[in-house]
Amino acid sequence: MELKDAFIPAFIHSYFIALGVLLGGALIGALGAFLSGEAPLTETFRLANRLKIWALVAAIGGTFDAFYSFERGIFFGQTKDIFKQFLLIISAMGGAQTGWTIISWLTQEHIS
Repeated sequence: MELKDAFIPAFIHSYFIALGVLLGGALIGALGAFLSGEAPLTETFRLANRLKIWALVAAIGGTFDAFYSFERGIFFGQTKDIFKQFLLIISAMGGAQTGWTIISWLTQEHIS
């Protein structure tokens, strides 16, 4: 994700990209589990747990751009870039956590 874009739209996009990756991946994976004869709700919950980190990576645009922003902030004194990248990561984490919470509510797998 380019930091040259406006920050607020990038912040919102980061949240919803992570949310969409997690929800979409878990629900499409549930369809695959259903077609293969496995328990779709259990598989949806498992996939949601596994997809959290990938939703984060997809939302921030890969890891190299994030590392470049941190490098610029540390070595070139552009601390604003570090702060913006940190907020984008927090936004993506929030989107992934929201998606996981929705899947958790729908599947009720966490209740013993």
